[in-house]
Amino acid sequence: MPGMDGLELLARAQECDPELPVILITGHGDVDMALSAMRNGAYDFIEKPFVPERLVENINRACEKRRLTIENLRLQENLASQSGIDAKLIGISPAIQRLKRDILKYAALDTNVIIYGETGTGKELVAQCLHEYSGRRCSAFVPLNCGAVPENLIESELFGHQAGAFTGANKRRIGKFEYADKGTLFLDEIESMSPALQVKILRALQEGQVEPVGGNRPVDVDLRVVAASKTDLRTEEGFREDLFYRLNVSALRLPPLREREEDIPLLFEHYARQAARQHDCELRRFTQQDIDNMQGYSWPGNVRELKNAAVRYALDGALSLADILFPPEEFVAGCEDASGLSLGAQVANFESQIIRQALTAHKGNIAAVMEQLDLPRRTLNQKMVKYDINRCDYT
Repeated sequence: MPGMDGLELLARAQECDPELPVILITGHGDVDMALSAMRNGAYDFIEKPFVPERLVENINRACEKRRLTIENLRLQENLASQSGIDAKLIGISPAIQRLKRDILKYAALDTNVIIYGETGTGKELVAQCLHEYSGRRCSAFVPLNCGAVPENLIESELFGHQAGAFTGANKRRIGKFEYADKGTLFLDEIESMSPALQVKILRALQEGQVEPVGGNRPVDVDLRVVAASKTDLRTEEGFREDLFYRLNVSALRLPPLREREEDIPLLFEHYARQAARQHDCELRRFTQQDIDNMQGYSWPGNVRELKNAAVRYALDGALSLADILFPPEEFVAGCEDASGLSLGAQVANFESQIIRQALTAHKGNIAAVMEQLDLPRRTLNQKMVKYDINRCDYT
């Protein structure tokens, strides 16, 4: 080339865009030149004469890398540009956009709300948003998990107690109702509340007053109650209809993660980047296979499970996303009933069995397995490590 050689062109291209994949082709290359080019950021180095199919294959891989780079940058820009409720409830799916609109609408109404959702869908986060975008945001948001407090303590936890009301009550204690005065009380897992306590909560909501345990003088309270349940309270056995109607002025249903597939990469990127920043480590870029695995997994634990997986991915560079989502014990060879597994786990189970069958047929001959399955050596090695397959077991 007139004016500059390939290495200089590589340097100029890297100045314009450090993430741009550059393939160098030369007719007078040597090992030192190839090493220098790769150290300086070249995607690949090909000597003439070359096999056209190899060049096409390398170009396709470079284009895929570029596409993933641009997709990752888009995800980062979307996360960085979010503010307000979009920064709290991350997602672009129709289901999450509808939820955001409903939250803002109900927040302004100042009515009691029931939030329905599976475990891990973010019911407390939604309750916080209802509080923060309401006229009560300057007062306290007080959460209580009704299923986590022992039955003999929950009345005192909710309504408070006077000194001497029971053994160990050395001084007066303010309960959650009184502490949430002028603010919002969030009652999670309200379906686990006993019928006797339901009666007392109903009375407190009707009268706007609570009576501490061991006390005789009621205390006025002005608060909004947001309740959350994993089950439909209308059909929940043992849940009082009158309390249901008192709480069910407005209702929100939180979509499980499997119903908002397009949000999964955004959420994973957000939590992984957050963990990497907190622990001062560099975040690996996602591959297309990573994104396919994310969106092919069923996420039974919803956003809570996704957050844990994202943190593990960010902090343990030795684990691939497939290792985290589909650990080897999930796809034991010969499993006859895979119907209970997610699509991704069933695909992985099938892939593992195909590799094992090929190794058996060729008595552990890797070259023959590579030819039969049309897999590069590196890819086959990665899959054998992933599925804990040892070639020696088949020789």
